[in-house]
Amino acid sequence: MQDDNTMDRRKYKRLPIELHLEVDEIFKQDNIVLKDLNASVLVYNISKSGIGFISKASLPLSYYFRGRINLGDNDFFCVVIRIVRAHISGDKKVYGAEFVGLAPFLADKVDKYEKKLNNDENYKE
Repeated sequence: MQDDNTMDRRKYKRLPIELHLEVDEIFKQDNIVLKDLNASVLVYNISKSGIGFISKASLPLSYYFRGRINLGDNDFFCVVIRIVRAHISGDKKVYGAEFVGLAPFLADKVDKYEKKLNNDENYKE
């Protein structure tokens, strides 16, 4: 979804994931809250710094929402996520978002997820 120039600037490797989140409210730091959104999002990639996701809902940039990232095998963490970019692809909107204030030991769970993906791929061969 990204050109080579964009990927070169990324700090962390994007890993494939399929994860559904329900976003009921988004907020800004100045106490602006949008409630009852009932927005369904499909997370398609993850890194130590954030996620890429798709939604039919229109979500504004620079807003935050809470999510529970489930990496499988009962490994999960709760995060605050800030929407940093969006573009339209067909009838869906593609978003990029960053984790806010994620503790290093939680970000390390993404490294463990990558190792699991690599082990699963090696096992298939």
